[in-house]
Amino acid sequence: MGEGWGGGPPVDRLSRRFLLIAPLVLAACGFTPAYAPGGAATALLGTVYVQDPGDRNGFDLVERLEERLGRPEAPRYDLAYTITTETLGVGFTADNQITRYNLKGVIDYTLTDRASGARVTGGRVQNFTAYSATGSTVAGLAAEEDAGLRLMRILADQIVVRLVAALASQP
Repeated sequence: MGEGWGGGPPVDRLSRRFLLIAPLVLAACGFTPAYAPGGAATALLGTVYVQDPGDRNGFDLVERLEERLGRPEAPRYDLAYTITTETLGVGFTADNQITRYNLKGVIDYTLTDRASGARVTGGRVQNFTAYSATGSTVAGLAAEEDAGLRLMRILADQIVVRLVAALASQP
């Protein structure tokens, strides 16, 4: 049986003390949780108009960005982006048939203040995902489509993290 909060080895007491003191130390150094009231992420919620999608990847990207940032109710920022993807065969059979693909994606993005037209932040995110090409044609197409969706969600999440960090560092 555990000894609970009252006793136990010195390591347990040290761990409990750390857990109790850590928030105070973080607050003293100016740390503010991004999604706390008044945090950097709250300045983005419902204020970012994401460029209209032009294809499936764009649709998946915008959908995830709006999941994370909310649909723009009072747009203050415009987010423009360019998506580039590349499919590379990485798994081969003895007779040189491709069995596995990597789907690489790169998104260049720019966040602009609507009122002034000034660039707030921007950059490039990149990542990859993979899918199997074994099985039927329908299974291969479904796997490819799923990989594209996963990739756009990963890249959208990276963009959100960078936007929050950029706004947190601004005065």
